[in-house]
Amino acid sequence: MKILIVGSGGREHAIATSVAKSPKAEKIFCAPGNAGIAQIAECVPIGAMEFDRLAEFAQKESIDLVIVGMDDPLVGGLVDVLEAKGIRTFGPRANAAILEGSKAFSKDLMKKYQIPTAAYENFTDADEALRYLETAKFPIVLKADGLALGKGVLICQDLEEAKAGVKEIMLDKKFGTAGNQMVIEEFMTGREVSVLSFTDGNTIQIMSSAQDHKRAKDGDQGLNTGGMGTFSPSPFYTKEVDAFCKEKIFQATVDAMKAEGRPFKGVIFFGLMLTEDGPKVLEYNARFGDPEAQVVLPRMKNDIIDVMEACIDGTLDQLQLTFEDNAAVCVVLASDGYPVSYEKGFVISGLDRFAGKDDYFAFHAGTKQTDEGIVTNGGRVIGITAKGADLKEARKKAYEATEWISFANKYMRHDIGKAIDEA
Repeated sequence: MKILIVGSGGREHAIATSVAKSPKAEKIFCAPGNAGIAQIAECVPIGAMEFDRLAEFAQKESIDLVIVGMDDPLVGGLVDVLEAKGIRTFGPRANAAILEGSKAFSKDLMKKYQIPTAAYENFTDADEALRYLETAKFPIVLKADGLALGKGVLICQDLEEAKAGVKEIMLDKKFGTAGNQMVIEEFMTGREVSVLSFTDGNTIQIMSSAQDHKRAKDGDQGLNTGGMGTFSPSPFYTKEVDAFCKEKIFQATVDAMKAEGRPFKGVIFFGLMLTEDGPKVLEYNARFGDPEAQVVLPRMKNDIIDVMEACIDGTLDQLQLTFEDNAAVCVVLASDGYPVSYEKGFVISGLDRFAGKDDYFAFHAGTKQTDEGIVTNGGRVIGITAKGADLKEARKKAYEATEWISFANKYMRHDIGKAIDEA
């Protein structure tokens, strides 16, 4: 099979690595890709939002399967465009990707179908939002309705912070049109857990659990980022939690989308909060999480192509997902200053240390090939993933492997997976 992966980050490198293991994959392309993906696929200079060019390329190259990794093209309708031209594509159509594309939609869906989530209100008028906040209980959470690179969520401790947040999201449009509508949500406390799943619109199969670290600095301080590291499985995702979520959240979400005439085929990412009142949904994503994919996919035993084709064909009930009985930890090497401002273009050394190792991975996110070698080309540069017999061993190995890589202004958190010690 000829396969085209759409995207350019660590998630897409993890997907490409899994695809490359499949005996079905004869040739892999990636648009636009990055320097790491280029080592296992042919990168083509087409942007993820250039739908017509992607369709034209897929037809010209007789692509058998397109895998859309990123949120923007999914929400924007790339799957619809490709399917209309008879191109087999993995990922939800636009009317299903709205599950991630609009937080107001997903909250209303959960309320309608009694899927556990935080209490909330939706606002399209900033003055109404401000009036509501006058009588609200703090802390409180403000969420830009649309896509905001994982950064459109503000936790406000008091009324003053909340007023500034409304201005930032709805008036100053810090997150662009994502802030045209805003969700105000009760603040939940508890452990956060991420659960990835495959679904064909009827059946849902759960992948291994994971836990992300969003804040830029140690101790969960600093600004929200796209993710500074993650581990899998989560020791807090117990059999009891799993049983509850399968009944009340996972299947219920797939059934709700089907009932709304929006059958979801692809990956649903469930961001959960394990509260005192039981698990509740924090957010949905309509694709693999990044960096969650970098710890979940290396542990999956199935041929990823078989699973994706089953999702497209509606035959997921005929497969059983299986994962290695081990653990993985990913530590993101970032550019100092991320997520605000940072320099790019620094040469990266030490990548050759990962060659031929089955339990270590360097998933490229913001990298670029130049005449000088591979250089930094983003805020999150590389995800260093290691597998171990358990979480503590995987964490130790991942941090050891971070020392193999060097580049100017290298920055990372030093407490990824520290919660493991408390489990």
